[in-house]
Amino acid sequence: MTNPHDPYGRQQQPSGQFEQPYGLQPYQPPQHFYVQQTYVRPPDQGMAVASLVCSLIGLIICFPAILGIIFGHIALSKAKRGEAGGKGMAQAGMIVGYVVTGLWLIPVILWFVFVVFAIGAAGVS
Repeated sequence: MTNPHDPYGRQQQPSGQFEQPYGLQPYQPPQHFYVQQTYVRPPDQGMAVASLVCSLIGLIICFPAILGIIFGHIALSKAKRGEAGGKGMAQAGMIVGYVVTGLWLIPVILWFVFVVFAIGAAGVS
């Protein structure tokens, strides 16, 4: 049975059923996708922190500054390999360690020179 007002000549559906218009799909409930969130652990910065702390303590006592230099080199190499973070902190620890060690070496060298000159002056007279 065709509908005379239908330009496409489609057949009419029996009563109780309806035809979907073009382009419309039957309702489908939304699908929920669950994404598992993973926790990315921040890179380890322990050596870099130790380098900077030891270098700063070296301002008061000389020996920790040397440890700061050593820890700084270790932390910087780990940061370059991607095993740890804190590259900037490691560089800062190394720089401060070298400066502090240099500042501590100046009085030691001056004392050594003074002692050598004192011994030399005492032996000459």
